[in-house]
Amino acid sequence: MTDAVSLIRAKRDGLRLSDDDIRWLFEAYARHEVADEQMSALLMAIYFRGLDGAELRTWTAAMIDSGHRLDLSSISRPTVDKHSTGGVGDKVSLILAPLVAACGAAVPQLSGRGLGHTGGTLDKLESIPGFRAALTPDETIAVLQSAGCVICAAGSGLAPADRRLYALRDVTGTVESIPLIASSIMSKKIAEGTGALVLDVKVGTGAFMTSHARARELAETMVALGEEHGVRTRALLTRMDVPLGRAVGNAVEVTESVEALQGSGPADLMEVTLALAGQMLALAGLDADPAAAIADGRALAAYRAMVRAQGGDPDAALPRAEHTQILPAPASGWLTGLDALAVGIAAWRLGAGRARKEDQVSAAAGIICLAKPGERVQAGQPLLELRADDPGRFGPALAALDGAVEMSGDGPPPPVSPIIEEVGPAQ
Repeated sequence: MTDAVSLIRAKRDGLRLSDDDIRWLFEAYARHEVADEQMSALLMAIYFRGLDGAELRTWTAAMIDSGHRLDLSSISRPTVDKHSTGGVGDKVSLILAPLVAACGAAVPQLSGRGLGHTGGTLDKLESIPGFRAALTPDETIAVLQSAGCVICAAGSGLAPADRRLYALRDVTGTVESIPLIASSIMSKKIAEGTGALVLDVKVGTGAFMTSHARARELAETMVALGEEHGVRTRALLTRMDVPLGRAVGNAVEVTESVEALQGSGPADLMEVTLALAGQMLALAGLDADPAAAIADGRALAAYRAMVRAQGGDPDAALPRAEHTQILPAPASGWLTGLDALAVGIAAWRLGAGRARKEDQVSAAAGIICLAKPGERVQAGQPLLELRADDPGRFGPALAALDGAVEMSGDGPPPPVSPIIEEVGPAQ
């Protein structure tokens, strides 16, 4: 007879859980026969002891089976999605989904909201007047069929066990476990029914994973899970020591995304976006040039179609903050560093992010990076423009930016690609 205490003891002592144990656990947890306290204890044991490949495969399958799967069989195009582990200024999804759709794929992107210093795709899109992120499964399919892409919230029926487990991990200090992160992300992505998936695993001070080795381990773990569950999966490791692009916030990132779709996006943002688009199209089996889809306007048209299909007005004015404040360059010279974590925390303190899931965010708050590393600046030149609805937020935001700017008089730093490496299935 399986019971929760036996499973906790087994994992605590370094033993592996059988497939039957794991399936029983999730079924009993769904029936509330396993208490949150017991699941929390097991999560802590997993945090320290880990899950091997077979345990993780079954754990993820049980999370998927706790709900339903989105049925994309009515979609005639090949389906492919992308997931980012989160960063500062990471508005890639807003550009990438319509871009890949314009190249012939269908992109069913189930996204989330921001927490802490990392922004959420849905928060950004909801700064567009009328935009609806909460869609029923039928509405999701309808938008996907009409626009070729959809960016919406994962419905409560997809991997519901993940929602409960994430809430426990959040309050028990077990968020950083690689098996638990991988199963959380991949259970939802597999349940959404996509045929292929590209992962953007961020590395650096502004990322969830600050070390290359840990980020690579997470990427390899997620790629293996996807492949084991019949989803063609690849990952790119990309840098997140500096904000991506120049805009950090909600409405300001929508504005920059539209500029990117019009062909005038910042170089680092476009390099990451086009690299991910190339991976997605390859997995979807499509021979298309994403840069051409931007140049001829197809990508922008797909974005506008998606926004309209989700109730938004792509021509509406976006919210703009009432108050601004400038952070000037402390000296003349070359800008060599701009710490992504500090900028993310500052944007959060301005109102662009939330400390708890239930917090409201400001659509207008954010930061514009008027200069980026590699550029020469003069003392007193504006480096960052801070935007807020409440001027009382500037003090805490500026405090977060103390020490975030690095300068050098010795010449420009060597150019560094934001793409670190590609991670594919193990041979």
